[in-house]
Amino acid sequence: MQDNIIDRRSFFKLGLLGGSVVAASTLGGGAVLKAAELTGSPKSLQTKSNKIRGRMFFQTQTEFDTLSAACERIYPKDKQGEGAIDLGVPYFIDNQLASAYGYNDREYMQGPFIDGKEEQGYQTPMKRKDIFLEGVHALETNAKKRYKKSFSLLKGKEQDEILRDFEKGKIQTIGFKSSYFFTLLREMTIAGVLADPIYGGNDNKNGWRMMQYPGAQMSYIDKIASDEFFNIEPVGLADMED
Repeated sequence: MQDNIIDRRSFFKLGLLGGSVVAASTLGGGAVLKAAELTGSPKSLQTKSNKIRGRMFFQTQTEFDTLSAACERIYPKDKQGEGAIDLGVPYFIDNQLASAYGYNDREYMQGPFIDGKEEQGYQTPMKRKDIFLEGVHALETNAKKRYKKSFSLLKGKEQDEILRDFEKGKIQTIGFKSSYFFTLLREMTIAGVLADPIYGGNDNKNGWRMMQYPGAQMSYIDKIASDEFFNIEPVGLADMED
């Protein structure tokens, strides 16, 4: 987990623009988009979503609150924009765990299971839903053991201390390393910030606005030959139904 929040946001912005958007600049000899300045806030952010959502996987409010607090520490609200909670990331993760992702339905899940290298990918017989559930319970257990409080009620620095120990693999978990849970949690938090809103996160496309990412635009034909930077209002998959 990174200590410098601004650098973390900057890294996400560079990764997004440098990969999926600016790569298109080789088409037509012009730049589709240029990377914007990494400092300062976007000029405008829509108000957060008022859509009605419910949990599909986590059974208790404590579990969901623990997940929410952990996501917020990984992607916190700051002067650049909303954090994981306001962007709906906890609901995104909850809904994904109730889907094929949580049950590993599209993956080979037969043995033998051995300790693999990092580049070998998923190397545990446990399904992701069970890893997340055990991981969230371990977060709560460690919070109460250290501070006599629920994880969601701890101060940010206290939550960070526990999360760093998870990241370093220092926490005892059953069936997997705590560092692996942290990796999954971080990956899914970022996914919830940047995925199309149709999947439950990235409320009002505000995650994209922070990155100045235009979303699922139909065409750049009127801009592709220009060297000008275009601040384009993002479009989601659901918008194409209109």
